[in-house]
Amino acid sequence: MATLSIKPGQRFRLPDWHINSYLLSSNAERQRDASHQIRQEGRVLRNETNNQTIWDEHDNRTRLSERIDSVDQWKEILDKCLTDIDAEIDAMTQMKEAAERALQAKNLALDVAIECLTLRESRRDADVVKDSAEDELHKEVEVIDCAREALQQKIRDIFEQLCLLQEARQHLNSDHRGKMEALEIDRVCLSLNVHSPNISLKVNPTRIPSGSCTIQQWDEYSHYNKDQAEAERKASADLREATALTIAETNNELEAQRVATEFAFRKRIRELERALNELRWQEKNTLEEIAELEEDIRRLEEDLRVKMRNLKLAHTRLETRTYRPNMEMCRDQVQYGLTDEVHQLEATITALKQKLAQSQDALDALYKHLARIQADIACKSNSLLLDNKCMDTRHKLTVPAEKFVPEVDTFNRTTNRTLPHLKGQQLELV
Repeated sequence: MATLSIKPGQRFRLPDWHINSYLLSSNAERQRDASHQIRQEGRVLRNETNNQTIWDEHDNRTRLSERIDSVDQWKEILDKCLTDIDAEIDAMTQMKEAAERALQAKNLALDVAIECLTLRESRRDADVVKDSAEDELHKEVEVIDCAREALQQKIRDIFEQLCLLQEARQHLNSDHRGKMEALEIDRVCLSLNVHSPNISLKVNPTRIPSGSCTIQQWDEYSHYNKDQAEAERKASADLREATALTIAETNNELEAQRVATEFAFRKRIRELERALNELRWQEKNTLEEIAELEEDIRRLEEDLRVKMRNLKLAHTRLETRTYRPNMEMCRDQVQYGLTDEVHQLEATITALKQKLAQSQDALDALYKHLARIQADIACKSNSLLLDNKCMDTRHKLTVPAEKFVPEVDTFNRTTNRTLPHLKGQQLELV
C-alpha cells in the first residue's frame, strides 16, 4: 500500500508566492530599463567619444600641419640668412685677402724707399746734403708706415668680424638643424594613423620634457638669431666698404707720394747734371788756363835765362873794360851805357823772377782748385749715379715683377748702363 510522502522544510504562503512572482517581474523590468538606459548612455558615449576622438585627432593633425608650415617658413628664412651670411663670409674673406695683398705690396714700396735711402748714404763730402729727394723719401717711409698700420688694423678688424660672422652662422646653422629635425619628426607624426604598425603605449607620455620652452621663447630665439646674423652681415658690409676705401686711400696716398718723390729725384738729378756740366766746363777751362800758364812760365823761364845771359854779357864787358890802361880808364858813353844796361837787366830779371813766382803760385792754385773741381766732379758723378740707381730701383713700383729687368748688377752694385753725359769717364762708387 502506497503511503504519502511529505517533503520536509518550510512552507510558503500563497500570497508570498504571488509577491515573489511580482517582485521577479518588476525587478526584471527594472533591470531591463536600467540596462536599456545604460545601453543608450553607452551609445551616446561612444558617439560622443568617437566624435571627440576624431575631431581631436583632426585638430591635432591640423595643428601639426600648421606647425610644420610655421617651422618650414622659419627654415626658409634661416636658409636665406645662411646663404646671405655665407656669401658675406666669402666676400669678407676676399676683402681680407685683398687687404693682405695691399699690405704685402707696401713691403716692396718700403724696401725700395729704404734701399734708396741706403744708396744715398754712399754720397761723399759736400754732396751729403739733406735735399728734397731725401725729405720725400723720409716722407714716403712715413706714408708707408701709416698705410701699413691702417691696413693691419683693418685686417685685424676683418678677422674679428669673420669670427663674429662664423659665430652667427653657427647659431643659424644650429637653429636650422634643429628645425630640420623638428620638421622630420613632425612630418613623421603627421603621417601616423591608428593603423600604423609602429604605434604603442608609452610611459608617461604627457610629461613635460626637460629643456622645454614656450612658443614665444621659440619664436624669440629664431628672431634673435636672424636679427643677430643680419646685424653682423650689415656690420661686415660696412667694414668691407671701409676696408676698400682704406686700400684705395693708401694706394692713392702712396702713389701721390711716389710721384712727388720721383719728381724730387728728377729735379735733383737735373740739378746734379747742371752742376756736373758746370764743373766739367770749369775743369776744361781750368785745364786750358793751366796749359797756357805753363807755357807762359816756360817762356818766362826762357826769357829769364836769356836775360841772365845778357846780364853776364854786360857784366863781362864792364869787368873786361876795367883792365884798360891809364887814362883809357875813362867813364865814357859805353861805360854809362853798360852800367844802365846792367841796372835795366837786373830790374828786368827781378821783375821776371817776381812774375815767375806769381805764375808758379797761380799755377799751384790752379792745380789745387782743379783737384777740388775733379774731386767734386767725382762726388757729383757718384751722387748722380746713385740717384739714377735709385730711379732704376723705383721702377719696381710701376713695372710688374715678372717684367722687371734690373739695370743694376747686384753682385758688385755697378750700373749696366752708361749715362749719356758720363760716357768715356770712370765714375767711382763708394
